[in-house]
Amino acid sequence: MSKLRFDVVQDAFKKKAVPVDLPSGKISDFFGELVFTRDKMRRYLDAETFRKIIDCVDNGAPLDRPTADKVAEGMKTWAMEHGVTHITHWFQPLTEGTAEKHDSLMEYDGQGGMIESFDGRSLVQQEPDASSFPNGGIRATFEARGYTAWDPTSPVFIQHDTLCIPTVFIAYTGEALDYKTPLKKAIKALSDAAVPLCRLFDENVKRVYSYLGWEQEYFLVDEDLYAARQDLMLTGRTLMGHASSKNQQLDDHYFGAIPSRVAAFMRDIEIAGYKLGIPLKTRHNEVAPNQFELAPIYGEANLANDQNQIMMNVMNSIARQHGFVVLFHEKPFESINGSGKHNNWSIGTDTGTMLLAPGKDPDSNLRFVAFFVNVLAAVQKYNSVLKASIASATNAHRLGANEAPPAIISAFLGKTMTDVLHKLLTVPSDTPIVIAGKKGHSLGLVEIPELFIDNTDRNRTSPFAFTGNRFEFRAVGASANCAGALTTLCAATADQLLDFKAAVDREMAAGKARNIAIMDTLKPIIASILDVVCFEGNGYSEAWRKEAGRRGLDTETNVPRMFKAFTEQKAADMFTRLGVFSRKELEARNEVRWETYIKKVQIEARVMGRMATNHILPAALEYQTRLLKNIDLLRNTFPENWESLSATQTGLVKRISTLVSDITVKVEAMVEARKKANKIEDDYERALSYHDIAESLTAIRKSIDRLEEITDNDLWPLPKYREILFIN
Repeated sequence: MSKLRFDVVQDAFKKKAVPVDLPSGKISDFFGELVFTRDKMRRYLDAETFRKIIDCVDNGAPLDRPTADKVAEGMKTWAMEHGVTHITHWFQPLTEGTAEKHDSLMEYDGQGGMIESFDGRSLVQQEPDASSFPNGGIRATFEARGYTAWDPTSPVFIQHDTLCIPTVFIAYTGEALDYKTPLKKAIKALSDAAVPLCRLFDENVKRVYSYLGWEQEYFLVDEDLYAARQDLMLTGRTLMGHASSKNQQLDDHYFGAIPSRVAAFMRDIEIAGYKLGIPLKTRHNEVAPNQFELAPIYGEANLANDQNQIMMNVMNSIARQHGFVVLFHEKPFESINGSGKHNNWSIGTDTGTMLLAPGKDPDSNLRFVAFFVNVLAAVQKYNSVLKASIASATNAHRLGANEAPPAIISAFLGKTMTDVLHKLLTVPSDTPIVIAGKKGHSLGLVEIPELFIDNTDRNRTSPFAFTGNRFEFRAVGASANCAGALTTLCAATADQLLDFKAAVDREMAAGKARNIAIMDTLKPIIASILDVVCFEGNGYSEAWRKEAGRRGLDTETNVPRMFKAFTEQKAADMFTRLGVFSRKELEARNEVRWETYIKKVQIEARVMGRMATNHILPAALEYQTRLLKNIDLLRNTFPENWESLSATQTGLVKRISTLVSDITVKVEAMVEARKKANKIEDDYERALSYHDIAESLTAIRKSIDRLEEITDNDLWPLPKYREILFIN
């Protein structure tokens, strides 16, 4: 092992767990202490201001400037008690990360001194540079103006010495330049579409909420080993590296004892999360070595998505304190599982009804079936758009890799609900739907077993699985902003519900009773989803890929081509009709997606070429030189039979020469392909060329990994998988 690599690996293995300074008292004692919650609003605002801000949050009522000033003053008083000196508008640009510009509270007092000042104008609106963030041509460099605007539904919070104000981010011309704005629009569109259907069952329903429970998978690596791998530092994944002899094949890491260093890190991020009002619930080892997961209790989708973005930032910061680096890349290591971010999604009313859970009587069960079926119909109708919403250069390495859902969006229902839907097709439309054990049994009843949440199996190959009272969108990547997938899912469901309600209204106008009108409208939809989008089998099989294509599901695997689904007529009409995106915003976002794809592959190609040329080939040639010297020594020492004595060395020399030549030729071809691609002006066509370049990196990697197998360990310049993947 090279001296540098030896020292780095030894330092990594000597590291001990950082002691955790636990807060005194119960978690509930300090939960949310760094968030301006309703309790704090009540304490720091006068009664009238409190009433108006709550009306704004709950009902969307406008907030006048004097009220905003009073809210800002209360926030400032509370924040300064926690040592806050700066404020920032915290937003989510199209970078898969967050952005913030810190401004001090200090202002001149008009008398030659300084005073802390924070008013309603600073709270409600700021002006960052809109041309320096991805915008798809909406803002040119000389058209810099853009605005951040406060989202009162997501509470402000404190990070270090800064008061963070969650905001939307829009261009001077009004287009959304972030993830939050369209998500909020899609959530509203879904509520607007769902409420009329809910009122067929309960006239008191005024609003429907979308809920999200995210499961964040991630890898931890030692920061010293990370720093010794240029590919990890610059791309988030290892572009080369032979599999460790032991990886995950024994299934001994999953749910295993958490290493002490990792446990200390987990405890610190949980404490930080609790103080920020994030209800973290679960932590455990994931399947792959060095892979872990955390997940919170469900919450309202917009807030839960903000909290996921907050936690990713918190994890990055705290990991360094423990000598780690967090990897959110979907596939940082070959030959072991990658990381996803399962989006558990459900909807419920302001009256407390969960719409994707069975009820207690036939009427509420009919409502459940209506929403359940229409969600599946939305997945079928906008199949390609949902897949495009989770597609990326990084997630492409994970999807279909025999560890995650394939790049085909199908739905898994489980035997119970599949049987229920089949039975609904065969019984009269006025047949009651009951839960077994709750009602008397009689012929003709459509029964759902009482222990509903536990009676469905899981299918790890399904990207959209029903799990008892929610759908789990499992195809979302670990590094993604959940809002991308949720915006599409909410909008697609809203569009389907509008069509369904209109059809039910026509049936009722023709004289049919409500229940019969609903079931008569549902039956052809049920027949279609069972034939097309519902699939219970092995999503990895080639037979399923062919069958999915026959059914009309999208089977495209080329990421740049996937993105085109957003601007196809059906999708564009849906998004614009609902007011979620304008046509200009859709086209701009696709430009951003193609540009991001190009840049990520371009960076990987550059890193791969330079590492191969500057690190791998010199190490291999140095080893080859040692072998040649050994052969010369054998020739001089044993002139009679040196050839037989040096046969192994000669074979290694030839293998190294072949691999070195192969790598050199392929790297040069890749560089030439990049040069040609960079001359293509159209972003889509250039992205297609870079897709081919991405494929070529795999071939270069294979030859480098073969060299790693045969090159002297002392000469290999990079920490190996066996050294990176096992935290002590």
